[in-house]
Amino acid sequence: MPITSDTEITALLSGARTIALVGISDRPERPSYGVMEFLQSRGYRVIPVNPAITGQHVLGEYVWERLDQIGVPIDIVDVFRRSDAVGPVVDDAIAVGAKAVWMQLGIVNADAAARAEAAGLTVVMDHCPKIEIRRLGIAPVGPPQRS
Repeated sequence: MPITSDTEITALLSGARTIALVGISDRPERPSYGVMEFLQSRGYRVIPVNPAITGQHVLGEYVWERLDQIGVPIDIVDVFRRSDAVGPVVDDAIAVGAKAVWMQLGIVNADAAARAEAAGLTVVMDHCPKIEIRRLGIAPVGPPQRS
């Protein structure tokens, strides 16, 4: 079962340091950009992933095409993709050894969640880490991060 309790969400976000954000936009008005900016301000290292803008930089971070190119351990894969596009992202998250998959508000894919959980990953669906951090009063994990 995907985690939903405040205690579980707090533990996941408090224990994470590196978040790969799949579906980042380079447009400041887009939700993914705002979430990345907020997470960086709270001390997370956020690594953007989007094949459409690979090679560019968003908020000081190089944008990767795929998770398997990042080359550093990933705590959470935060997914800003349609529900029907989550499956391959989850498969990639499993392949790179991520600890958790976080599907943003409005994103639910039970089959992908079941695969992730069967592989030992923690799963959150239909939540936003920015909203949860504010709502739960989760302390920053470190000083603001930007490469």
